Amino acid sequence: MTASSGELLWGNSALTLHLGWEADGPVRLLDLLLPGDAPRQAHRPARPLVELELIGTGRTGTSGKRHVDGDAAARQRYLGHQERVDGAWRELVVSTADPASGLRVTAHLRLHAQLPVLRSWAEVTAGRTAVSVEYLSSFVFAGLAARTAGRWEEGLRLHTAANPWSGEFRWSDSTLAERGLYDVGMVRYGQTGSKNRIALTSTGAWSSAEHLPMGCIEDPAGGRALLWQIEHNGAWHAELGDYHDDVYLALSGPTDREHAWRARLRPGESFTGVPVAVALAPDGFQGAVGAMTAYRRALLRPHPDHERLPVVFNDFNNCLMSDPSTAAVLPLVEAAAGVGAEYYVMDAGWYADTDGWWDAVGEWEESAVRFPGGLKEVTDRIRALGMVPGLWLEPEVVGVRSPLAQALPEEAFFRRDGERVVQWGRYQLDLRHPAARSHLDKVVDRLVTDYGLGYLKLDYNIDIGPGTGDNPGAGLLGHNRALLEWLDAVLDRHPGLVVESCAAGGSRSDYATLARLPVHSLTDQQDHHNLPPIAGAAPTAVLPEQGAMWAYPQAEFDTDAIGLALVPALLGRIHLSGRLDRLDPARADLVRTALERYKGYRTHLRTAVPGWPLGLPGWRDPWTALALHCTDSIRVSVFRRETDTDHCTLPFPQLRDRALAVELLFDAAGDAQAAWDQAAGELTVRLPRPQSALLLRLAPAS
Repeated sequence: MTASSGELLWGNSALTLHLGWEADGPVRLLDLLLPGDAPRQAHRPARPLVELELIGTGRTGTSGKRHVDGDAAARQRYLGHQERVDGAWRELVVSTADPASGLRVTAHLRLHAQLPVLRSWAEVTAGRTAVSVEYLSSFVFAGLAARTAGRWEEGLRLHTAANPWSGEFRWSDSTLAERGLYDVGMVRYGQTGSKNRIALTSTGAWSSAEHLPMGCIEDPAGGRALLWQIEHNGAWHAELGDYHDDVYLALSGPTDREHAWRARLRPGESFTGVPVAVALAPDGFQGAVGAMTAYRRALLRPHPDHERLPVVFNDFNNCLMSDPSTAAVLPLVEAAAGVGAEYYVMDAGWYADTDGWWDAVGEWEESAVRFPGGLKEVTDRIRALGMVPGLWLEPEVVGVRSPLAQALPEEAFFRRDGERVVQWGRYQLDLRHPAARSHLDKVVDRLVTDYGLGYLKLDYNIDIGPGTGDNPGAGLLGHNRALLEWLDAVLDRHPGLVVESCAAGGSRSDYATLARLPVHSLTDQQDHHNLPPIAGAAPTAVLPEQGAMWAYPQAEFDTDAIGLALVPALLGRIHLSGRLDRLDPARADLVRTALERYKGYRTHLRTAVPGWPLGLPGWRDPWTALALHCTDSIRVSVFRRETDTDHCTLPFPQLRDRALAVELLFDAAGDAQAAWDQAAGELTVRLPRPQSALLLRLAPAS
């Protein structure tokens, strides 16, 4: 190997990266290799390890709207590489530079233990002249079709997930042709390809309001699948395109073209992109999700909540609905303790004297009207009954009628064209400003100290648009990163505090946030009939031990409805709600029984790998099922929805010829049936009535 040209194979036992470079070209990612793969020769479609676009140099050729062929990327030349070790993590750092300008690019490539998951990001440093960066990739690979038989436009399938409010985690898949990407035949005439792309873009501060920051490209015939996630709590971009008879994937944070973002760097200044992760698996989409699940666990900030997985009662959904008071809350405190809840979280409204609090939030002081004896009277009662108190908070916003809106300096808020940005009666704090952070630090420290809080639910209910300042995308990115720093600092000061991530339900389902916070709100859905498809698909994007699902039994529910309201939460984190204080003894006993069963196995969720014997749930599928493969057994939730068929067969081909026993863990009505067919490797479940649910366990018969 020389500095002028060379190759490098680097990785672990599960995934190997093949890098190569020439004296007159950039470092390229030639291939991603699974065990048994033979390295391919350097091939024409291979893209630079990092794609880079500058205002002053643009792109070479006519790439259309695509983020490839950046001239600054093509000018980079290999400088060197080094390997670092950080516990179970290994990192390869590849350095390149433009000999003419001195512009440097550093690629960071990380692997954890023996997982087939690559975490990557890039850093660009200005050389002898100032530059304006318009695009910086975090991952680029143009070899997705290299092992696909036949036409790639039909052989490859793209999985993406729409993430609408109260209908989260809506996965669908299609061929590339069905998404409009074809081999148009122009490569034979010296062209690079179609110049088209399939693009997914998220704008604003909700990272998953329209789409999950994820996707998967799969070759069903060959079995190989590459699953990706973008680990950023703001704007991001992903695209697939054809290039010299192959298909590339490019992932990044914000861009100039899509997000009004750019980074102006003076000589010697640097900018670091957002991290992304890609999992490569030989056994399809579900295998790639399993690998990503293990990787996500490796990212988690240590927290005692990960060990305990406590049951939380939250009085919002189909309960007090942001209208708490001492008189309303105390009966719920008694009822929650009575069924076995371990935390009681008071949701929105505790700080407002009237119902019109939406545009007056910001100071986070208790309401004397709602709590004439003081909020501490309620939190003391929560503790007296053996539970830990918690409160809801929306830290990033200040209502336009709040006194704080005038007390803080103008620079502490998002502004564009010199004017404060308003969304739905709220201003947005810019957490880069010390006054904004100081205010929030004082609020959190006061609440934790004065009320003995052990839980904070942090919500975020507006999407503020492209950002703040003359370079709004850069302003938003700066705020996003400052928010993460603030969260880290809160947990450093209060290491036992459980902090929940919420953004209008699941609108911030990203692992920049979730790597830090132990619990994540999955949805705001209020109709228990719609909970099964959300809960069933959530483990594609959120670890089971982090994903909090509502469970809101009501006094008017029959036993089937009680089961349907509870079972979706029993393979994740339980956020109990509903008017428990109005349940009769029989219904309350059903809730208590479900929680007792859950507490008997919840620690196994920390190692569970999700699977979908019926496939990922569609929004109106008649039957849905989620299987969690735990170290001791498999736990399966099954839902019969609107269908006249009272039975369903769930295939588990990997368990064929295994002698398994079936245990019904929670069957609210008591008349469900389930049987294991050892020879066929199939589980048949019978639920006599529509809109009912069952939780069961498959374990070795011995």
